Order: sequence, then C-alpha cells, then structure tokens
Amino acid sequence: MSAETPAAAGQFTRRRLQFRAWRGARPFWAGLFVALGGLPIAYFPYANLQIGHLTLAMSTTAGAGSLIIGVLLVVLGVSLWFQKHVRVFAGVAAILLALVSIPVSNLGGFLIGFLFSLVGGAMAVSWVPGEPPQAEPPLEGEGTDDAPRGAVAAADDTAFPGFQKPGAQEPGPAVPGPRGGMDDGEPSQAFTAPGAHDLSGTSPANGANGRHSAG
Repeated sequence: MSAETPAAAGQFTRRRLQFRAWRGARPFWAGLFVALGGLPIAYFPYANLQIGHLTLAMSTTAGAGSLIIGVLLVVLGVSLWFQKHVRVFAGVAAILLALVSIPVSNLGGFLIGFLFSLVGGAMAVSWVPGEPPQAEPPLEGEGTDDAPRGAVAAADDTAFPGFQKPGAQEPGPAVPGPRGGMDDGEPSQAFTAPGAHDLSGTSPANGANGRHSAG
C-alpha cells in the first residue's frame, strides 16, 4: 500500500461531501429526470433499427419537432441545476413539452421520455429550498445554562438590598456595651448609692437615726 492512498481516500470523501451539499441545495433529481427524458424524445425519430439484414427507419415527418422538444428538455434540466429560482417555470414547461411529445415524437420516445419528463417536471414544481436550522428557545420550566430543570438562579445581594443570601446567618440584635459605672454587674464608685460611705449618720436615708444620734 502506498503512502498516497489515505490522502486520496480523504480527498474522495471531501469531494463526495461537497457534491452532496451542492445536490441538496437545488432540485437535482428533478433536473436529472427532465434531462434524461429529453434524450429518447430527440433520439428515436432519427434512429434506425437493424433487424438482421432489414433496416427499419423510425424517422417521421415531425423529426425536427422531436429534436427541438428533446433539446429544450435537456436545457430545462440543466437550468434546474444552476438556476434553481426558475424551478416553477422549468417544471411547468417540462410537463407541457412531455405532453406535446406524445403526438409529435413517437409517443414521447416510446413513453420513456414522456414519463421521465413528466415526473421530473412535477418534482421541480413541488421542490422548495430547505430552511437553515434555528436555535430553539428554552422551554418553560427548563433551566438555563448548567442549572437543573426548575432551578432559579440566585440573585445578587446588590439586586435586593436588605436581603441576605440563603444560608447566611442573620446577625442578632446589637447588645450595648457596659454603661459608665457598670463593670460585670457590680456598681462602681461613680454610681454608689448616696450615703453608702457616709459615717456621720446624717444621710437622708438614715435621717432619723442621725438626728437621734445628734440629740
């Protein structure tokens, strides 16, 4: 096996894919049938059938008409390949020429050319170009990106001020620090009850005892 065999196989595959893409973008089979239908219509009126030593000429007085019909069908078939926007006109013309070939050209080339042209013309009229694939919109309830179905994307904190993320611990109420004079629940000297350190006995809380002592 030579080293050029894989390269040749790859080139053949690429050419085949290119031809498939070209064939799919136009009424290829319709043009092929119409062109094939024109060949027997143009050929049989000028052909001679040899049977042993007997030569049978199938030419008729309408030989020129058969040649014109056959050539027109071939031209219409080629036009369907390279001018696909004329497919409706070419299809209708092929059907009419196939019908005219029945009385003019030996029953439409012994019905062979008539059937090919008729089928090809019908295919050309019914052919429509395909639409390119479009991106389908997401269905209702389907998640976006990599999110599962039914999942809702988490909102940013800046979108809803005052709301915290799910799972975040909510801070408790602010506890005021120790006020002046209170340290670990014990009163300090600045807030000592009046007369607590008064030894004279004349404090208002013990006024009676003070007066009694003074007397």
